[in-house]
Amino acid sequence: MSPIHAMQYGRARCAPIAIALLVAGCATPASIPPGVSQNDVQARLGAPREVYHLPDDTTRWLYPTQPFGEYTWAADIDSHGRVVSIKQVLTMEEFGRARIGEWTRQDVLVHFGRPVETAYFPLMRRHVWSYRFLQDGVWYSMMHFYFDPDGVLRLTQAGPDPEEQN
Repeated sequence: MSPIHAMQYGRARCAPIAIALLVAGCATPASIPPGVSQNDVQARLGAPREVYHLPDDTTRWLYPTQPFGEYTWAADIDSHGRVVSIKQVLTMEEFGRARIGEWTRQDVLVHFGRPVETAYFPLMRRHVWSYRFLQDGVWYSMMHFYFDPDGVLRLTQAGPDPEEQN
């Protein structure tokens, strides 16, 4: 392994390992059951990095490990301050919920959080948001969401994470 690759690998893996060790000392997001108060969630996981209000009167708290991690935990909190669910949203199953021609940038933002990368392809006239994730629990991958000039989702595409290519 070259020194440069070792540095990239080390940098890319430090944040998730540190978070995993920190969380393991307290609680993992998956171990928090529905019905727990939002105060308990915050005591266990800390303040959320992103907060969004959903149309059904729930609030989504996001705990991303981006830019180098592959996980984002979403805690949905009801209007009474109780957990409805906590789940990891950077998965193929969750990405499959995105509806081509229906979802907008706001829908993707609220569901998955801020992207790790953004780009614009002028010939396609598409803005692209990208998220790191662990495909099938094995492959370091990127999910790309392509938006038209009106901000409507037109294409999704999964591919290898270039940061993890030799």
